[in-house]
Amino acid sequence: MLFPRSLLLSVAALAGVTAAQGVSTYVNPAVPTGTPLPGNYTGPLRSQVHYSPPTGFMNDPNGMFYLNGVFHLYYQYNPTGLGAGNQHWGHATSKDGYTWENQPIALFPPEERVYVFSGSAVVDVNNTSGFFPDQDNGVVAVFTLARYYEDGSSGPQTQAIAYSHDEGYTFQYYDGNPVINSTSTQFRDPKVIRYGDQWVMVVAYSQEFVVAVYTSPDLKQWTWASNFTDHGLLGAQYECPNLVKMPVRDRDGAVVDEKYVITISLQPGAPLGGSVTQYFIGDFNGTHFTTLDAATRLTDFAKDNYAAQFFYGVEGNPINLGWASNWQYAGQVPTGNNEGWRSAMTLPRVNYLTKTAPRIGWTIVDEIYDPKPIMGESLKTATDMGNGSITVDYADVESNALYIEANVTGLDVAKATTFSTLNLTFTSPASGESLRSGFYFGGDNPFFVDRGQLRGFDNVFFTDKFSVADVYYDSNAPGQKPASWSMKAVIDRSMYEVFVGGGRHAGTVLLYPTQPLTVVNVAARDLPAGARVSVAVWALESTWAGQADEQGTVLGNVTTATTTTTSGKAMGS
Repeated sequence: MLFPRSLLLSVAALAGVTAAQGVSTYVNPAVPTGTPLPGNYTGPLRSQVHYSPPTGFMNDPNGMFYLNGVFHLYYQYNPTGLGAGNQHWGHATSKDGYTWENQPIALFPPEERVYVFSGSAVVDVNNTSGFFPDQDNGVVAVFTLARYYEDGSSGPQTQAIAYSHDEGYTFQYYDGNPVINSTSTQFRDPKVIRYGDQWVMVVAYSQEFVVAVYTSPDLKQWTWASNFTDHGLLGAQYECPNLVKMPVRDRDGAVVDEKYVITISLQPGAPLGGSVTQYFIGDFNGTHFTTLDAATRLTDFAKDNYAAQFFYGVEGNPINLGWASNWQYAGQVPTGNNEGWRSAMTLPRVNYLTKTAPRIGWTIVDEIYDPKPIMGESLKTATDMGNGSITVDYADVESNALYIEANVTGLDVAKATTFSTLNLTFTSPASGESLRSGFYFGGDNPFFVDRGQLRGFDNVFFTDKFSVADVYYDSNAPGQKPASWSMKAVIDRSMYEVFVGGGRHAGTVLLYPTQPLTVVNVAARDLPAGARVSVAVWALESTWAGQADEQGTVLGNVTTATTTTTSGKAMGS
């Protein structure tokens, strides 16, 4: 991650020193150690089923791993301001991927004006590092330390490690840091995986448009292996690379192969402006990544998903979380001035590779991670709506959050017209504002989202309309069965996530109404005879309400974490 010099200059000077496991770190007096920051999660824009920090500013997800039934999420965190700067690693944990518990800050700056930038974490089961002679659950965090000078100018960025004996709740800096030295001011965001009997790191030489591959036997000594250079969209810089192994599934869901994927986030310079994440599919032999084709693919067709990272320790289908914002306006969105926090993460997403209709080819499928833990009351079900509509008033849903599924089957595409549509419209009766989305079944089959009818945020870069084409799974070519189409969506106060065409396209959209959206209408129009439409709408349960005290404050985990000795892994669904 990188943030503007002007924001760095505005960060309050760090003061004071605290000792954590014998390591000195500089701590702002306003930042508590050993206890989470409290936060109020009752604001009308505060997401109820997405993770957001208790207070302050959050950006890139960091260090994500799964161990002993617990998901660990770290994140770039400024606990003393509402914009980027003063970077720490915030920390939260979850047993179900949705209900997050705020933990004490995990990594503080090791010295004044040296900030903890993005990185990753691994479970060193075999004690290759030597830090854990009596454990198989030791955690090693690998991250960038970024030095800045008194005038705000950039110093070198180097790669460092810290280790944890208590499964990632507290860390000790390695006294041999940096593990990869550098004189570059643009060398950051290491992501580490296990490959065979070695560790592999991908890390960005950001403004050289290079993703470097390093290998290590012990997480301390790293050897350069190769470069992945000048691929795809360049923008102004590469950031937050990932290297992940994914299963390849056929149309029936069977695993038929496996491939590797490199994701690269870039900013500024996205097609819609600001930041975006692209990915490349290929093969990896432990030192070199080679692409299957020359295509550049984007992880999201909208504008508010950046720097996603995959959980280490997950078997089967990988699971990722992304930062749900865009650098063009992340520091200006109204949650800061109105509610004292900025930024949330996406929902957890299960991923695999497949080949779709010929016009699309290879793609990553995004599926919502099992939502059962947050599913509430069924509000409406229509099994054969036809060319009709349903309306659901969810003003009484405490979370103000919904989960929606829509499916169209038996569709004769040849008879669809430009007026054949299925639309979802969310409205606020109090203000007249609306969020519109929907699918056109004729032509190139575009799905769209329109947030331009909302009035709670005015910013020239806050693009208001998004679309994506070719979302059919079945192409309806001669000799094939009639086409089908599906959509899953979650609306959560100030965020809308849609997964269309069986998850072959995903869109993440921030939204800021002046009054809560409380009514949803789903309407089908001019569909050909034989098409069947089914729709289901559920309320979602708030993951924060049960953690709040009588004043509405969530305190987080104020107890001491206990250490266990058995490693564990999650299974992707």
